[in-house]
Amino acid sequence: MPANLYNPFERFSFSNRNCFLTGQPLTSEEEKIQVFPTWLMTRYHLEDKVIKLLDESYTGYKDLKLPCSSAVNEQYIAPLESEIETAFLAGYDAVKELEPLKLFQWAGKLLYGIIFNELQAGIRQQHAQGESFHLSEGLKHKFSHLHLMLQSLNQPIEFDGFSPYSLFLFKVDNPENEFSYRDEINTLTFSLRIQNFGLVICLQDNGANRRYHQELISKIEHDTLHPIQFEEVCAKIFYSAFLFNRLPEYEIMPIGEEIFIEANALRGTSGRPVFDDWQNKTYGQVLENFWKRWGFILLEIIKDPENPMSFLFTKDGYKIGAEACPPERQ
Repeated sequence: MPANLYNPFERFSFSNRNCFLTGQPLTSEEEKIQVFPTWLMTRYHLEDKVIKLLDESYTGYKDLKLPCSSAVNEQYIAPLESEIETAFLAGYDAVKELEPLKLFQWAGKLLYGIIFNELQAGIRQQHAQGESFHLSEGLKHKFSHLHLMLQSLNQPIEFDGFSPYSLFLFKVDNPENEFSYRDEINTLTFSLRIQNFGLVICLQDNGANRRYHQELISKIEHDTLHPIQFEEVCAKIFYSAFLFNRLPEYEIMPIGEEIFIEANALRGTSGRPVFDDWQNKTYGQVLENFWKRWGFILLEIIKDPENPMSFLFTKDGYKIGAEACPPERQ
């Protein structure tokens, strides 16, 4: 890896004494930024709300922070946050005009911030028990590459002929002041439903999930979805991200003042399909979780095992209008 790129996973460096993005020493451990930006927490009253971590514990949204140098924040993070804030608060049309890479960088910073806090908590817990912290090679591979891609914020990085992510954006008829956020750390998948839109990003798949769902997306991408329809799409994407069985590999090539990243073919030398087989029962379990607020249980969802319940399409393949979708159950 070129010397000017930073890889905290080489020495497993996740202290508050170094900037998360560059590794440079900080003047104080108080030199931090919020993982969930202040504007988002203020707009959706998240300051006193909690988020569940991987170890089943809860922490406040406002307590999730990243060590970040003032210079990096002022030059790279804050301008991105400002641009995202303006677009998100304006709604779908403005978000659609954003450069996709900036949506990836924003979502990637947020998800990496959660990962950083999870790693810190895990390291503290293991050390308190007199044990060393262990992270699987697969997760180390994914997390380190996400961090590499994030350095497109502050380094002259060019993605050579590919995008490292799949991005899905839909117009959604959300209730006023709706805030619905989900992530899946193991697959690096993120979703956010606010204002009049819903956003899903698979952060480390080189566009594979976008290609996997292309037929579905082509049928609904211009529609205004009911929230339950968007959550159904989320369930499909989160599940396919779980079925995605590759760890993308990259070639990093410094050329002049730029750093080119080239993706190796996902198939590699394996004849195995890029996605494992879709199982409707497992998908139904995922969908049940996404539909909790509507009260549908697994037995209802897979009553017909070959045709799980859907509010996007009938069994005959006809689109279901948003007006036919159910209200939340009390």
